Amino acid sequence: MAELPVLRTVLGDYPHTAPLKNGDIGSARVRLDFVPVSPIHRAFAPMVRGEAYDLCELAVVTALQAIAYGRPVVLLPAVVAARFQRGCLIAHASRPVRPEDLKGKRIGVRSFTQTTGMWVRTHLAEDYGLAAQDVHWITHDDAHVAEYTDPAFVTHDPHAAHLPDMLREGLIDAAVLGNDLPDSDEFVPVFPDAAARDQRWWQQHGFMPINHMVAVAASTCRDNPSAVRESYALLRRAHATVERPDGTPHPAVFGYERLRGPAESVIDACLAQQLLPRRLSPEEVFGPAREVLSSDAD
Repeated sequence: MAELPVLRTVLGDYPHTAPLKNGDIGSARVRLDFVPVSPIHRAFAPMVRGEAYDLCELAVVTALQAIAYGRPVVLLPAVVAARFQRGCLIAHASRPVRPEDLKGKRIGVRSFTQTTGMWVRTHLAEDYGLAAQDVHWITHDDAHVAEYTDPAFVTHDPHAAHLPDMLREGLIDAAVLGNDLPDSDEFVPVFPDAAARDQRWWQQHGFMPINHMVAVAASTCRDNPSAVRESYALLRRAHATVERPDGTPHPAVFGYERLRGPAESVIDACLAQQLLPRRLSPEEVFGPAREVLSSDAD
């Protein structure tokens, strides 16, 4: 009897991943060996630089950069994390700032390639005509994809203080924070009516801004494609266990056709912000996964 394939796996804690992690959903054809990584973004660089895991959650900007620079990862048509982003841009309550006044100002973000930052810049351009290069960006983390170099309008300081502290000290005018967004009256949102704007954006575009997808090591796809197919099926089964009212956005989305338009939108935004060296086609992004998954990707 053949030995059960075991895939080293990194996925965040979400309602739609819980059935996989707690064993409610499993398979006789593959076992997902979950590796705890917190915060989840610490898994991204090891994944794209050295295939540290077989199956790994990956920020969409990092995934697209990895594809553009020929890193050994295959992006599955699977979104596991998405959220509305306008509320992630904050200022200190003692120094509030309006989006239309941000030209020439300093905005802190963990990394220029952080996906939340990409979406905030996209919304600033959409809502106020503010291009990425109109702002001075302050970062303290490198890109996960080592080949990428920040644009000239980005200042990288690995010794910079935490973004909330920089806001308190007036070293930056605004900051982009994601899962670490402070829940305090000390800070105020920069976008007015962020929730209403996000709702209108979803009604117009039909998807929630993508944060994280799932990638597979290229060597795993080559050596054990059947385990990859079974893992994708497990992800879809787990997603189906989470009920969502009709007509409301879901943070998890699957399928090549459903993700073709959103992927093109993200690629356009990345090009406008100098996050990609060239334009990627949806087939270049998802073609390798379709070869592995066959009809399961639809």
